[in-house]
Amino acid sequence: MSKNKTFANPNVSLTPQIFYILLSLATKDRHGYDIMKQVAIDSQNKIRLGPGTLYGAIKRMLEEKLITAVRSDDKRRKYYRLTGKGRTIFSGELNRYNNAVILARNRRLFSGFSTVLLNPIYE
Repeated sequence: MSKNKTFANPNVSLTPQIFYILLSLATKDRHGYDIMKQVAIDSQNKIRLGPGTLYGAIKRMLEEKLITAVRSDDKRRKYYRLTGKGRTIFSGELNRYNNAVILARNRRLFSGFSTVLLNPIYE
């Protein structure tokens, strides 16, 4: 399967890198370096994107119309924004995660895990 087809198939999970890039763009437009910083923060430094990985992913997401480049007053930086398709793909992934967590809770699979995993917001 080509990399581009993964975005078109709703049954294929996003890679962690793509997920966190979309997550970083879900709240506001960002430029590349800001995306890299936000991904590191959101993933608690578990995912650190280098420029090659980031811009390769951005190129694929632009081609698949998950994101779009937007105009900015800052001529030195290119900003990116989620498209409707990007929001749909991202929402689908969040729903998959949410359903997995609900299933794990219903089966009491979290017992024995650190309470850090159990966020009271969802209870």
